[in-house]
Amino acid sequence: MKIKNVLVSQPRPAEVEKSPYYILAKKYKVAIDFYKFIQIEGVKAVDFRKDRIPILDHTAVIFTSRNAVDHFFRLSKEMRVEVPDSMKYFCVSEAIAFYLQKYVQYRKRKIFYGRQNFDQLLEIITKHKTENFLLPCSDVSEQDLSQILKDNKIQHSKAIMYQTVASDLSDIDINNYDLLVFFSPSGVKSLFTNFPNYKQGETLIGAFGPSTCKAVEEAGLKLSIEAPTKTAPSMTMALEQYIESLMKTK
Repeated sequence: MKIKNVLVSQPRPAEVEKSPYYILAKKYKVAIDFYKFIQIEGVKAVDFRKDRIPILDHTAVIFTSRNAVDHFFRLSKEMRVEVPDSMKYFCVSEAIAFYLQKYVQYRKRKIFYGRQNFDQLLEIITKHKTENFLLPCSDVSEQDLSQILKDNKIQHSKAIMYQTVASDLSDIDINNYDLLVFFSPSGVKSLFTNFPNYKQGETLIGAFGPSTCKAVEEAGLKLSIEAPTKTAPSMTMALEQYIESLMKTK
């Protein structure tokens, strides 16, 4: 089977020609389209109040994404909650820590960050067990983090502040693609929300991350390309390896 048309379930890169997908497409003469399969919507203040999670009862906030940062401060503003200067912030990466400057003055004494993954951030969090943490998150994919905090006896509240919903993909001819690439369980769910009668047939499926791979298989789809792996830490590298393997079998 030759891969001619690829659908990547992510927004189109801002600078396409600098994207590794562009290099891949040019090298192997593959057409790659980008479509955002999911979108983020903020939880309304009136709905958040129903969960009865007072923000000011917490002394620290854990941020795992920029979305979490934006919606934490959005809801605080909408509910007229004045976040105190004493609030501490624990970010999963340095990039998110710097993004906080959009809302608060950057001070090392109250902003802590890991190196890209939650396990590294957890090492820092466990040194501050006297804090009462707030974990702003979406309606999906944050369950494991909350459980990890529980397992480590970290006092915290899981606060759903934004939700993931399926984008409208009605303008896509899904059967026109030889390969579909997913990056989240929500993306897989969006496929069937938009195309409830979808049949995979000969179409190849690629997935990034263990939870996405699991979602693909639980949806009854056959997974052909998986990332990250030891030899392919990125999806583009996994795609290239797969295309190369197809060429060798000719």
